[in-house]
Amino acid sequence: MSQLTDNLELNLELFIEECTNTKLVWGLKNEDGWLAVDSTEFEESEVMPFWSNSQDAAAHNVEEWSDFEVQEIPLDIFVEDWLITLSEDGVLVGTNWNAQLEGKEIEPQTLAKLFVK
Repeated sequence: MSQLTDNLELNLELFIEECTNTKLVWGLKNEDGWLAVDSTEFEESEVMPFWSNSQDAAAHNVEEWSDFEVQEIPLDIFVEDWLITLSEDGVLVGTNWNAQLEGKEIEPQTLAKLFVK
């Protein structure tokens, strides 16, 4: 059962805690690449959603996203490579989107700082 709620700040905290403990981040990928969608918070911005466990990622692997597969990314590679590249590309990170597709949209460099406390 998912621990995600409608409290986006708590979901972000859970993302940091679970990813730090498991050393993994989860996303959705298909033959065209990783899932990225238009931001609901910031005009003309893209956001790439990631989850702190495979079950929550798999819950979104339905309907228009059913052709994606749940993939893991080692946390060190996510922080040291992915977040730098996403920042350079101007792509936001969506953390632990809940069942309503709501999640904190955060700048990659801000997220990286949360992992190096």
